[in-house]
Amino acid sequence: MTDIYQDSTEQQVEKQFTVSILTEDKPGLLNTVTIVFTRRKLNIDMINVSASEVEGVSRYTIVLTTTKDQVEKVVKQIRKHVDVLGAFVYEEDAIHYQEIALYKVPTEIFMGGIEVEQIVRSNNARILVIERDYTVIEKTGHKEETTALFETLKKYGVLEFVRSGRISVSKSKRKTETFLEELEKSTTHSLNNNNGTVN
Repeated sequence: MTDIYQDSTEQQVEKQFTVSILTEDKPGLLNTVTIVFTRRKLNIDMINVSASEVEGVSRYTIVLTTTKDQVEKVVKQIRKHVDVLGAFVYEEDAIHYQEIALYKVPTEIFMGGIEVEQIVRSNNARILVIERDYTVIEKTGHKEETTALFETLKKYGVLEFVRSGRISVSKSKRKTETFLEELEKSTTHSLNNNNGTVN
């Protein structure tokens, strides 16, 4: 009884999850995917859409804070969509991930000494562009790291700040191309059985 109670409790604890979705590269799918979250009143913390290693297949990386029970229900619903090839949910320790942040600051703050340059170096950031009126700094890392640099630079005057959505890869040895090939075989097998064909 104790184990059942603990499992049930874990399912209801809110924490951050990363959902990775593979879809056919078609217009309008972003709305189709996000509306699943909206209908369940789940807020998306971050979203990134990119090409995958397989031609014609896009990868959606969605980060949200919810319970394990809720995120599993959402992923199950997403998998039912005809243009979704695969959907997976990961906890933080099951992925490698990064974000990128850009900070536009006045160029003049670099004229007063080496303090700002030291801040850039100590945060493993880099200067991306130097213009007469402004300089753009780039930082790659986790949200906590990019936020820490923002807080440090605020006193010098941040003209603009933008952070990307998360990009991630799983720690699994699964190869996307192999997964899609197995999915196609499974689908073909299912269709043949439904048509009364003996394999």
